[in-house]
Amino acid sequence: MSMTIGATTSATSQAATPTSKTAVDYQSFLRLLVAEMRNQDPTNPMDSTQYVAQLASFSQVEQSVQINNRLDQLLQSQTLSQADALIGRVITSADGKVSGEVAEVRLFSDGIIAVLKDGSEIVVGPGVSVKSSEA
Repeated sequence: MSMTIGATTSATSQAATPTSKTAVDYQSFLRLLVAEMRNQDPTNPMDSTQYVAQLASFSQVEQSVQINNRLDQLLQSQTLSQADALIGRVITSADGKVSGEVAEVRLFSDGIIAVLKDGSEIVVGPGVSVKSSEA
């Protein structure tokens, strides 16, 4: 059984993105909204629908951030599964010069490196082939 591994580097490139210190959380948004209401011109107040629109926009952004975090976790989990499936299999580099049984897999933010039993390393990416060690 032989298979070719496609690009896996995109799966790990954003897996460990730290939360930005400049990100506005929900409480910060509410404080900003209250300050905006306090400091508006009393002779020309802002329409209440504008406040509702701002709140709805913030809610959408917050949901998008949560979805992105979940997708990052899912991609990280998928990459770990791919790495686990490589251990014990025979892998051949894209140029065909390095081949051997995978003893260890190292995950990095930009991809997967398979460490062979003889100590050599292969970057798992396009063109790399993997087959069962019994074949």
